[in-house]
Amino acid sequence: MDGEDILIGSALSTEFDDNFDQPWNPELDPTLPADRYLDRELSWLAFNQRVLELAEDPHVPVLERTNFLAIFASNLDEFFMVRVAGLKRRILTGLAVQTNTGRAPIDELADISERAHELQDRQARAYRDGVLTALADAGIRVATWDSLDAADREQMREIFSRQIFPVLMPLAVDPAHPFPYISGLSLNLAIRVRNSKTGKEQFARLKVPTMLPRFVRIDQRESVGQMRFIMLEDLIANHLRDLFPGMEVLEHHVFRVTRNEDVEVDEDETENLIQALERELLRRRFGPPIRLEVSQDMDDITLGLLVRELDITEQEVYRLPAPLDLGGLFELSKIERPDLHYPNHVPTTAAQLMPREPNAKPDVFASISRGDILLHHPYESFATSVQAFLEQAARDPHVLAIKQTLYRTSGDSPIVEALIDAAERGKQVLALVEIKARFDEQANIDWARKLEKAGVHVVYGLVGLKTHCKLALVVREEDGVLKHYSHIGTGNYNPKTSRIYEDLGLLTNDDQVGKDLTRLFNELSGYAIEKKFKRLLVAPLHLRKGLIKAIENERTNAEAGRPSGIRIKVNSIVDEAVIDALYRASRAGVPIDLWVRGMCGLKAGQEDYSANIRVRSILGRYLEHSRIFAFTNDGDPQVFIGSADMMHRNLDRRVEALVRLTDPAHIVELADLFDRAMDDRTSSWWLTSDGSWVRHSLDQDGKPLDDLQNRLMQLISHRPRTGTRR
Repeated sequence: MDGEDILIGSALSTEFDDNFDQPWNPELDPTLPADRYLDRELSWLAFNQRVLELAEDPHVPVLERTNFLAIFASNLDEFFMVRVAGLKRRILTGLAVQTNTGRAPIDELADISERAHELQDRQARAYRDGVLTALADAGIRVATWDSLDAADREQMREIFSRQIFPVLMPLAVDPAHPFPYISGLSLNLAIRVRNSKTGKEQFARLKVPTMLPRFVRIDQRESVGQMRFIMLEDLIANHLRDLFPGMEVLEHHVFRVTRNEDVEVDEDETENLIQALERELLRRRFGPPIRLEVSQDMDDITLGLLVRELDITEQEVYRLPAPLDLGGLFELSKIERPDLHYPNHVPTTAAQLMPREPNAKPDVFASISRGDILLHHPYESFATSVQAFLEQAARDPHVLAIKQTLYRTSGDSPIVEALIDAAERGKQVLALVEIKARFDEQANIDWARKLEKAGVHVVYGLVGLKTHCKLALVVREEDGVLKHYSHIGTGNYNPKTSRIYEDLGLLTNDDQVGKDLTRLFNELSGYAIEKKFKRLLVAPLHLRKGLIKAIENERTNAEAGRPSGIRIKVNSIVDEAVIDALYRASRAGVPIDLWVRGMCGLKAGQEDYSANIRVRSILGRYLEHSRIFAFTNDGDPQVFIGSADMMHRNLDRRVEALVRLTDPAHIVELADLFDRAMDDRTSSWWLTSDGSWVRHSLDQDGKPLDDLQNRLMQLISHRPRTGTRR
């Protein structure tokens, strides 16, 4: 849910980009039909539907289903805050161009609204009819005020009086009190009251405090395995008389506003990027409303007031059954009931990083010197590989310099601490911090300042581009010679998300990779302009061209009767030039497998141009986040891993890097991974020729198909721990 990687508590979050400035060009390849793409926004909603289907699946442990409901809600919030908000802004300013399917933006907005309404209604049913019932069967009940007995109510009144009432702030609306600002994503009560003396009706808004638990425990003394909760807004709503003494409460309803929270900074017009970004972050809070969620029973008078004051359209109003904001279910999903979660999985240390001698201390540099190491997180530990690599580099007296990109990291990042440690020990340390990483801007600004204070050389990349590549370079002196030790990954240097995001990484001391990274870091930190790399494909200059060249090579091989094939794993694929190249390869007979987690703008199974393309999507306990590009190349496979998705954002407006793998064992390992993912016996979603995604999770006998992630956990955890190569 990017994404990539917005919610740390979410295993299926995604990141949004802004591609509205990319005009639709049906003449990109005139030999292909104009209607050859799937709508990217509706494709994203289809991805979130797949998340919802996991919440609906009775085979998934119930607290994980609860978590998937929360992920769905949080993903949808972000979709509105960024994609819908951006589309609406461009419509209002007259800047919007046609969509990637050639449709008018106003029609696109209507389709999004219709589909989003359907999905939110479906989410409400999944919660009410599925998850709530399953939780109750497991001894976890979410009660309503009406269902409580006298003793329960007395206990709740005491909790309300001591813990909740003191922090509530009702805001009246009258000539002396204008309609209050409603912060984005806050949960609120809209209250209409009547003065018992004058008979005058008035309106008040009450914000549900975010610092209090959304689910209030009813009775701590219940039997083991039994838990009851009441939702905070329900508890508050039934004590409104305490807040409005002398007033008659006529109506109270829950509502929630989503605002445009995208941030735009014109880097060409600012002298200080950090200061400009901080100003924009303050403005983010006051973005215009783009969605109003209200409880289904809200009366017309209250709704009319909200619509008028918030200045939104009827299309932007979502009437939903209570409760609103099911993102709050993250709280419930963390209940410690191992029987209601996925079985615990402890990542293993990669075999090549294990000491060769009993009782010897791990030595990452010695392990890398024996050969390239391909890491697969979270099945293999991030802490004992990438983190250990950087921590050892910080301590090692032979290490002279460390260079690293930081896109997102955790709040208590050992990666940042390692860089600080290295700088304090007198090493040259360069940190390229991407302060424009959406929704992590302030955190990254804080990290950058902390690093600078410790003596780290902090840079912010190139004007107009986000630095999204995942790179670390260590320069070490060995016997009077400088050696390069490199890490190129598909995921962020974030120890927390490394436990729930599936990612790949390469540790290598290959001299050519080291020289490539040295040149790339020089380009990012200085004024060098590097146009050629040996083992890297780098965006925005080379990546699209390099991949299309590889795709065209497969087409040429197929036409000549030579072995051909393409396998690509990405989070999203919407770039038209890449899609068209795949269509041409399919027409030539190249077998193409696409493994796509999120958006897919490609149509599969079209007889004329995509009959040889299969598209699968796999969602589960881990966020599938790695990117792989594999080409048969007439029997000499060319395989790349790296940070880039097939989107305009990644290929045109970001610094991305793919590295070519050279170890035959690694190439075989990723081929095996694809074989399992594309196997009909593996649980997955299939993209059909009509553009819909169909889940294949049960066999003909109704038994669950193989779970890829569970299978990988078993296989990797049982690898020999001898320190030998795979």
